Amino acid sequence: MDKKDYKNPIYYDNRELSWIKFDQRVLEEARDKNIPLLERLKFLSITSSNLDEFFMVRVASLKDMVHAKYKKCDIAGMTAKEQLEAINIQAKGLVECQYNTYNRSLLPMLNKEGIYIYNKHEELNEEQKKYVDKYFEESVYPVLTPMAVDASRPFPLIRNKTLNIAALLSGKQTNKEIMFATVQVPGVLSRLVPIPGEENTTCFILLEQIIERNIQKLFSNNEVLCAYPYRIMRNADLTIDEDEASDLLKEIQNKLKMRQWGEVIRLEIEDGVDKKLLKFLKTELRVADDDIFKIAGPIDLTVMMKVFGVNGYDHLRYKQPVPQRVPEINEDEDIFTAIRRQDIFLHHPYETFEPVVDFIRQAANDPDVLAIKQTLYRVSGNSPIISSLEQAAENGKQVTVLVELKARFDEEHNIVWAQKLEKAGCHVIYGLVGLKTHSKIALVVRREEDGIRRYVHLGTGNYNDSTAKLYTDCGIFTCKESIGEDATAVFNMLSGYSEPSSWNELILAPYWLRDKFLYLIDREIKNVKEGHDGHIIAKMNSLCDQGIIAALYKASAAGVKIDLIVRGICCLKVGIPQVSENITVRSIVGNFLEHSRIFYFENAGNYEVYMGSADWMPRNLDKRVEIVFPVLEDDLKEKALHILKVELEDTVKARVMDTDGTYAKLDKRGKAVVNSQEVFCMEAKDAVPKENGADRGRVFVPAEPLEQ
Repeated sequence: MDKKDYKNPIYYDNRELSWIKFDQRVLEEARDKNIPLLERLKFLSITSSNLDEFFMVRVASLKDMVHAKYKKCDIAGMTAKEQLEAINIQAKGLVECQYNTYNRSLLPMLNKEGIYIYNKHEELNEEQKKYVDKYFEESVYPVLTPMAVDASRPFPLIRNKTLNIAALLSGKQTNKEIMFATVQVPGVLSRLVPIPGEENTTCFILLEQIIERNIQKLFSNNEVLCAYPYRIMRNADLTIDEDEASDLLKEIQNKLKMRQWGEVIRLEIEDGVDKKLLKFLKTELRVADDDIFKIAGPIDLTVMMKVFGVNGYDHLRYKQPVPQRVPEINEDEDIFTAIRRQDIFLHHPYETFEPVVDFIRQAANDPDVLAIKQTLYRVSGNSPIISSLEQAAENGKQVTVLVELKARFDEEHNIVWAQKLEKAGCHVIYGLVGLKTHSKIALVVRREEDGIRRYVHLGTGNYNDSTAKLYTDCGIFTCKESIGEDATAVFNMLSGYSEPSSWNELILAPYWLRDKFLYLIDREIKNVKEGHDGHIIAKMNSLCDQGIIAALYKASAAGVKIDLIVRGICCLKVGIPQVSENITVRSIVGNFLEHSRIFYFENAGNYEVYMGSADWMPRNLDKRVEIVFPVLEDDLKEKALHILKVELEDTVKARVMDTDGTYAKLDKRGKAVVNSQEVFCMEAKDAVPKENGADRGRVFVPAEPLEQ
């Protein structure tokens, strides 16, 4: 009998430290000399954006725990205080590596290509100095608001994530009193300013350097002793008492305003800063030494995404693949005809997201469509799906939309959409009390000759036509009655209090999704004990749920083979004797963001595949409305399994976890060179039937060796 304590903290990695390892893997892409230069710069920008959100949410949450004297340990046995101490060391190491990569590798290579980014105005030649001074006078100076601090002018509110310049001033009067002043770098102007350069070069200077060069003009009655750019990060984790909130929309609007007043949890300031100036900032912002990051380069490297898009340097970027049409959908027929013919598998961004957009667009204008119901978590800035839902309501159809107002950092965006949909006549639900609705489901109810038919789209990603070009996700169109009934039940449950006594196919969190996964894992254990092979393949964004990990450990100890494809956080450890020796973990970081969730269970040769919106995290299993759905048709199951198999064969973008928790690329000697994302691009292209071909089916191309 297995008596091991699979919840022993030594068997787990800390969630936050695991996340930093993920950002380090992204940074490795910026350091990879086999990747085009501007692509490397893009990955550097992404690491900075990732780190910002990590501090505003995860580090902020830990600080709240410390302030509340919360002593309970996480699954790895660490208190909040211990986690913050470890994060500080790891995050500062990551930032140091970011700037070493930028200063020692990327910047010199950009210069060789004729791209110059000046982070010091002293580096400019005379012509460039005259140009930026004129630009300051004409375009920058009128926008600036210099703010001095003295007895009558208190320290101003420094907004979250804004770039600022701090200065020490000396009065020109006899007392020579030293004063502090700050000026915000205006976000309404481009931070990356083109300036003249030599022929066949492209030159930029950062806006803060133009302001710093001319800062004396802002304080003409004082002498500027020194000036340094800085930026602060505030606690942006919203705490909403939904039970007490009479109007959730207004409550969130009020909380969003409070974000600008949140505790300062990180101060970034230019390396070499004057000690007096830094001491003043520390005091006024109430920031500890551990939370100060001295930056050896441009503060906030997300600006490098603008350099990535510079014109005329296509040879320094990947040629972006064109999403292919879905071969099962004929261009000359309506989408409902295609879905009636067969269930349809979608694989984005290799295949276009247009069928999902068309599904709602055609439903909005189809006289036979009676109702459209959909969940929205994150949508694009100019969403065609929102426009179609508005049109549907104006056309007299019953339109129900759940807009999740609590989608982090999209709250304000989603409030605007919700109000717009309501004005158009849609019935808008603002999510459920205490739960985020993260499920991805759309239901179209259509009147046909043989009665009412329900068409359903289920997916692993958001209804966002923009991110669908960048994120890998899967979806299914179906008009199966069993799934249609479940879809209706889902929306009835979201809009009211009606829950059916039984469900057909869909598996929902927070109700029984956890139990379903535990059952499926336990079934593999039983099959192994009965002499069958046991095998689990699971692909997701994050794995940190202790109950699921403990079940996987138990399965591994029983002899079940477990292959995990986890993009980001993974608290599970591999190679622990008699615990996780049968488990492998790999992370794929490539040109597209891996976002799909696919779960395979061998089931004694009668394998089952599930897809959905949920990761194996406590929040997804217990605190969100999530949908996981079975892939029922054999050919669709094969397509889902094929995705998993190709990713397990990846030798280019996959990094495999070692027993010490580190990740490393595979040794490719003697192995085929397989870049899974390139394979899927090729397959999507080859699957589209030729113009004179009648075959609508998909032909999978074997994972042939690819040139790196």
